[in-house]
Amino acid sequence: MHKPAAEEEITSLHDLSAVDLTAGYRAKQFSPSEVLEEVIEHVAAWEPHIRALYLFDPDGARAAAKASTDRWQRGEPTGTLDGIPVTIKDNIATKGQPIPLGAASVKLIPAEKDAPPAARLRESGAIIFSKTTMPDYGMLSSGLSSFHPLTRNPWDLAKNPGGSSSGAGAAGAAGYGPLHLGTDIGGSVRLPACWCGLVALKPSFGRVPVDPPYVGRVAGPMTRTVDDAALMMCVLAKPDRRDGMSLPADSSIHWKTLDKSPRKLRIGLMLDAGTGQPLESEVRSVAVNAAKALESAGAVVTEIDGILTREMLDGLDNFFRARMWDDLSKLSPEERGKALPYIHTWAEAGARLSGVDVIRGFNATMAIRAAAAKLFHDLDYVISPVSPVVNFPAEFAAPINDPDKPFEHIAYTVPWNMSENPAISINGGYDAKGFPIGVQIVGRRFDDLGVLGMAKAFEGLRGPQRPWPSPPKK
Repeated sequence: MHKPAAEEEITSLHDLSAVDLTAGYRAKQFSPSEVLEEVIEHVAAWEPHIRALYLFDPDGARAAAKASTDRWQRGEPTGTLDGIPVTIKDNIATKGQPIPLGAASVKLIPAEKDAPPAARLRESGAIIFSKTTMPDYGMLSSGLSSFHPLTRNPWDLAKNPGGSSSGAGAAGAAGYGPLHLGTDIGGSVRLPACWCGLVALKPSFGRVPVDPPYVGRVAGPMTRTVDDAALMMCVLAKPDRRDGMSLPADSSIHWKTLDKSPRKLRIGLMLDAGTGQPLESEVRSVAVNAAKALESAGAVVTEIDGILTREMLDGLDNFFRARMWDDLSKLSPEERGKALPYIHTWAEAGARLSGVDVIRGFNATMAIRAAAAKLFHDLDYVISPVSPVVNFPAEFAAPINDPDKPFEHIAYTVPWNMSENPAISINGGYDAKGFPIGVQIVGRRFDDLGVLGMAKAFEGLRGPQRPWPSPPKK
């Protein structure tokens, strides 16, 4: 147990932010090896209950932490995140390790090289001590998987952590170190952040290079604080030629400069997504209170209508069903049968769609993009719920748990993947039982720094978080 310079109370090393860890290393208050040992000890207490990790490698991490400790003792850290414990989602390639995509139907073939986000983290000196779980093919907002054990939410083990960055969300809430890397194609970092009390940034499309790239797919930080998310972006937001859609370097962006006043900014409060699952009252209250907090700081808040229509959401559903069936159809019946029945049932409907149905579904992305551009013509930011529901059972594939209605809960999140706008989830409050409820802040395309700045402003207005959950007693 150590006391960080910036805090008065003693805090466990595994609970310290990456910003505080770096300050502690620099001041020689503690070492990367000491921090890692506390993380490993904490993992041992939590992991039998939440099952958030895949390819946990304490021995390899110890060697990396020892090398980092030696560098810090010499005063020669290798990069921004030297010695900081980090987890990486299953589907982000790491050299020499298989990429199961959360699915028992996927062949386990070691990756030839690190994907861009993993490479940037490793180059910065981060200690990648484990990968994290995800549901089949990343196509569920759930901790349910045919390959990984069921991942549970540390706030309530009977509840779902969300997904598809399910292990990252659970690990972040449980205190498996400060930094976790997820991916998001419809809400997959923001939804688990919402249900696990974390901060998660879905960057502008192309801001963080990925491999393989795909429509709407991004990688982003999942952390406990906005400052830590910005610190990760310092490392992740660098161009990589493997991603033909990555953005060029922008020297004008200083990720650590998050001072931003809401004063006179035009903010739209979106309580009705336009379609999808009905909004629960406790979620609505948290979003309204977040908007009021920003209004008290000088923002001009106006309630606005959602941009998503039933036709758009159903179109996306059709498109992604067909895309998933294309992957499954290439497998043998035996291999295909290993996937989650929910995923198989959902995707199989894609085989019955016509080419026109599928292209109409894809064209929903263009309609969403146009609607988002029009919306932001007169607004600086949008604030909304992340999820329409407070939580749902751990064993469910989705809040409704019906493969005929798979996207009803992503109506607040998926538009911003398709429109390519940056969007962040940050904890806004709690329900009557103390379960976290996230709020979402969305900005104009490429205004990632502004979105982080608005989240930082709200973080200060919101006040301190409640204590993080503790491991169940034996």
